[in-house]
Order: sequence, then C-alpha cells, then structure tokens
Amino acid sequence: MIDTYQDFRELEAHEREGEDWTREYVNRGSNILVLAPHGGWIEPFTAELAGAIAGNDLSFYAFQGLKRRENKSLHLTSHRFDEPLALGAAAAALWVLTVHGERDSSREFVMVGGLWDQFRTGLVEALEGAGITALDPREGLGGMNPKNICNRGSSGVGGQLEISEGLRKTLRRDQKKLLSFVELVRGVLFEVESQMLAGGLRERRSR
Repeated sequence: MIDTYQDFRELEAHEREGEDWTREYVNRGSNILVLAPHGGWIEPFTAELAGAIAGNDLSFYAFQGLKRRENKSLHLTSHRFDEPLALGAAAAALWVLTVHGERDSSREFVMVGGLWDQFRTGLVEALEGAGITALDPREGLGGMNPKNICNRGSSGVGGQLEISEGLRKTLRRDQKKLLSFVELVRGVLFEVESQMLAGGLRERRSR
C-alpha cells in the first residue's frame, strides 16, 4: 500500500482529529504495550483485538480511522508511524506488540513478525499447537525495521501480528474463539516476559 501521507505531521495537517481519526492511550504501567496503529475503519477489528489482548493489565494504544470512506488515506506504514503519543507510549514500555489486519478474506491465518525472536518463536509454536495457521510474513510485513513502531520499546525489539481478514471475521462473530485466541497470545507474552526478566533484563514497569 502506498501511503497518502509521509508522516503523522502531514496527516494531521489534512485530517481532523475527532472527526476523521482518533487516538487513545491507556498507560497501565506494564512492561508490555499492545498497540493498534491502523484501527477503526483502516484495518477493521484490529483495535478491538489489541484491546482484548491488553485486557486490564497491559498498556494499550490505538489510532483509529473514523471516516465514512477512504480510511486507507489514514494508513501510515509502521516504520513511519510517528504519532507522538504512540512514540511516547512505546518508549514507556520494554516491549511493544502491534496488531494489524492482513487483507486475505478467504483464509484464516496469522503472520508473526517483529525483532522479538523469543516471542515470535513462542507464538508460532502456540498457534500451530492450537490449530491456527501461522505463516511466514510476506515481503514488507515482517516488522524487521528497527524504526517499525513494534520495535520502538526501550528493549529495541517487539512483536507484530498480521491477522487475516478471514480470521478477524471469525473472531469477531465467535466469542469463544476470540477468548481462546486472546488467552493464547497473552499466555505467550507473559511466559516470554518472565523468561527474559529472569535472564537478567531489568524490569522497568510492574503490572
């Protein structure tokens, strides 16, 4: 996708906050921030999934498109997603997990990316164990750029989920599957967090 705007400053100059887009940040003082940079009508049901994964204990951020049409114009590629509130939220956490919407509506799968190797490996194993297809990210969706918002936590590494439209539709209509998916992701997040802190990484925030 070719972005309409090159950075947030340019977007903000042309689009109206509260009418075309909105942003939300809930700082729960956690090591992990769950972030949806393309929520609302940009990539539907990603902000809701991020909020569910964050629950009541992880910090949460969402940028959401509110326009009646052409919400894709609000899309900022992740390595250029420089909305100030989001950058501050990321810097306040050790790790950032971003939730994105992949466009395939005919299949159900998750692409797991980001520079957080331990999380990426653990989640792929957990997804496959639960019977959910985990695919290697295609070019441009790997989340490997250090400037990607998922890697902007103080640890310098994070995770990125690209969830197909087909799977998002299923999760939206099936509460039981939604809860299972959320519990699976949260379980891996907490397990890897615990392992890394036990391995000597200093905890900056406490839940």
